Amino acid sequence: MSIFLMRDVSRSLSACQGVILLVDSNDGVQAQTVANFYLAFGNDLIIIPVLNKIDLKNADPDRVCKQLETLFDIDSKDVLRISAKLGLGINEVLEAVIKRLPPPCADRDSAFKALLFDSWYDRYKGVQALVYVESGQINVGDNITYYHTKKNYDIKTLSMLKPEEVYIKKLVAGQIGVICCNMRSSTEAHIGDTIYRTGVAVEPLKGFQPVKPMVFAGIYPVDQSQHVNLRNAIEKLALNDSAVSITIDASPALGQGWRLGFLGLLHLEVFTQRLQQEYDAETILTAPSVTYKIKLKETKQTSKTSTEIFITNPVHFPDPLTVEEYYEPMVLGTIITPDRYLGAVMSLCMEKRGVQRSASNIDNERVMMQFDLPLSEIVIDFHDSLKTISSGYASFDYEPTGFVPTYLVKMEIFLNGVAVDELSNIVHGSRIDTIGRKTVLKLKEIIPRQQVQIAIQAKVNGKVIARETLKAYRKDVAAKLYGGDITRRMKLLAQQAAGKKKMRMVANISLPRETFIDVLKK
Repeated sequence: MSIFLMRDVSRSLSACQGVILLVDSNDGVQAQTVANFYLAFGNDLIIIPVLNKIDLKNADPDRVCKQLETLFDIDSKDVLRISAKLGLGINEVLEAVIKRLPPPCADRDSAFKALLFDSWYDRYKGVQALVYVESGQINVGDNITYYHTKKNYDIKTLSMLKPEEVYIKKLVAGQIGVICCNMRSSTEAHIGDTIYRTGVAVEPLKGFQPVKPMVFAGIYPVDQSQHVNLRNAIEKLALNDSAVSITIDASPALGQGWRLGFLGLLHLEVFTQRLQQEYDAETILTAPSVTYKIKLKETKQTSKTSTEIFITNPVHFPDPLTVEEYYEPMVLGTIITPDRYLGAVMSLCMEKRGVQRSASNIDNERVMMQFDLPLSEIVIDFHDSLKTISSGYASFDYEPTGFVPTYLVKMEIFLNGVAVDELSNIVHGSRIDTIGRKTVLKLKEIIPRQQVQIAIQAKVNGKVIARETLKAYRKDVAAKLYGGDITRRMKLLAQQAAGKKKMRMVANISLPRETFIDVLKK
């Protein structure tokens, strides 16, 4: 019997018979994932609604039950109320699993076909694949093939989790088990992939989608002497997280590092926290960015198949003269908030270039709204701003909806006429004035004063959109004068001004490493 917790639901549920919908009684129904999942699979799967944390002082089970009934038409009598901390109601959940969920409809006489829905890396055994056998059976020693990678492996061991690992000789249709085949890298085990016996043609199970990172961020060691240790930590974490994409990156200001791709903001936060907590790795995390699609004009050098490029780094932004159209990724964001914060939340979404799609009342106190939002506008501070204006009561979740045409520009930062590539950024055409002004003001505050005057400029397509001037240190050359004609004072000041001008023409601005860290970090 195949069961998934709602919070741990796989990307492929074609082989699942039932789902436990777990909701907190103090927070209520918050995630858009629950709504989308229920709309997609509610007619095909049996849902067991479970209300957790009923022992808390601020728990309101009746209100949450009304939300479930309003959103998903779930009868409040069918909702199981439990406390996982105290163990209240756990037996009722186990009984509901046995009584409410049907047995799997498995065909053990047909060809072997299994769904891979989870995997992890073991330092001694390699990649362990947790699979659901939909049809047929498999034995230790058989040769299997992964449909997506087309790689073949010999099964070394088979086991089941009860919850301890119990080794068995074969897996049959309807069972969930662990396959060990000496796979060296978890990147070869794609969640949702189909496993079949080598040489037997089968149709893949529906629902498989290759992992596509959506949020990218640069990670650099605080000290380049820690580069090797950080590299080992990232490689070890990536063994258990095949969804992370890793590419080597380098910055003249921050040194050697990596540009990592994540599924979302939460994925990024968890990965960086694990780096610090499990491996004591001190890192510099640059501001997250997203993937942009750019359609180039057809020339003799570019064919019709190579006119579209994807970029995640402003350094690779093409010349505007060669671009036909820009595209940016969009998301469908769902916000559930108390109605007293409705105005502030809508203002925040409008500020982030959001377009409202729908709004509905969950109950007498909460409102659910959906907005079409650019992914680039929500990857940095949107969630924090939302929590601030709603006193922490509003919740936010999003799902990608694809690329839409837009107007993008590359904003470059110049210091005394010299471009600093590390401070470049890709921004929307309507936000260049706001972001440019904010950037130069921040640089003016954190760049240390020099012996010469520094002109801080933000340019777009060669046009200056914002400028600040950082004054130089000035010595009072006339302090030694104790009298005499005013021309002596003017002569000394003129000599000082000429010297400063000459120095500014030949001087290289020395920016400390901390300046780039303060500007680039999240």
